[in-house]
Amino acid sequence: MSQAAVKNIRFGHSPDPDDAFMFYAFAYETIPMRGFKVSHVIEDIESLNQRALKNAELEVTAVSCHAYAYLADKYAVMRSGASIGEKYGPILVSKNKEQGTRDKVKGKRIAIPGKLTTAYLALQIFEKNFTPVFIPFDKIMDAVKTCEVDLGLVIHEGQLTHAAEGLHKVLDLGEWWHEKTGLPLPLGVDVIRKDLGAETTQSFAQLFKESIQHSLQNRQPALDYAIQYGRGLNAELNDRFVGMYVNDRTVEIGADGEAGFRRLLDEGYKNGILPKPVTIEFVG
Repeated sequence: MSQAAVKNIRFGHSPDPDDAFMFYAFAYETIPMRGFKVSHVIEDIESLNQRALKNAELEVTAVSCHAYAYLADKYAVMRSGASIGEKYGPILVSKNKEQGTRDKVKGKRIAIPGKLTTAYLALQIFEKNFTPVFIPFDKIMDAVKTCEVDLGLVIHEGQLTHAAEGLHKVLDLGEWWHEKTGLPLPLGVDVIRKDLGAETTQSFAQLFKESIQHSLQNRQPALDYAIQYGRGLNAELNDRFVGMYVNDRTVEIGADGEAGFRRLLDEGYKNGILPKPVTIEFVG
């Protein structure tokens, strides 16, 4: 393919080990790139949500499943790359040991990692009566420890490290969601702009799938690349965290993963959180 035919793709992803792990093949071009040149735009997920919402600037980007409710007209969802909780997900934490009943959530000041995060949507489906305090995800545990808030909703590596920080699990929203629906909880997806056309969207979705498969087949070098985004995770926790969110389901979301995503947005609409029903378009 000639240089002129190279397709430049700006791909937004968050500075997390699981995303970095998936991008190992792109970072070093260790797989045939099918005429694509991928440049990385690394920002926290809420910034990527807002960026996509504002002007759909990036050709491909990670977004929260919650945010997709407002992006479905411009972006399709790639079937590869989803972060899905299998009976685990965002965790509500406190300084004290408490059980995760609605009474423990009602009326509380709760640190939330962003308005469009799936964690916030899932918590509102669980219980709407609380006061959200929007705080960057990596400052939430500190806010709980200093009693700036009553509870904190932790995502990313905080799901594994909160106990070491002296905090206690009140509720795992992935566990609750599975009990409620029998389905996994999709948290984040990678989306591609529809205006790129069917041929490009399908071709890039296939390339991204191959990138994820390559990392799973070359796990150690991909983990070595990913750990630089681990914010203090040691090698064991890095491996465990990546395993939670990059697995066979990340290669292919699966019928129940798609069903979980649809149910999440349907529940959001039914509960008056989302303004209208959402039809999800999948590619790949």
